Amino acid sequence: MPQLNPNPWFIILLFSWIIFMVILPKKVMNYLFNNEPALKSTEKSKPDPWNWPWL
Repeated sequence: MPQLNPNPWFIILLFSWIIFMVILPKKVMNYLFNNEPALKSTEKSKPDPWNWPWL
């Protein structure tokens, strides 16, 4: 059974973790958003009352 031989699988696991822990976080953290989120005002706006034409 090839799964029991740790030689090639350990190296694959090791390189995978190196990629996930070293290379990918740098790429993700350098991502720039196209639209910067704007802060909303803290005061709540009152909703418009509904016009019920059948009342």
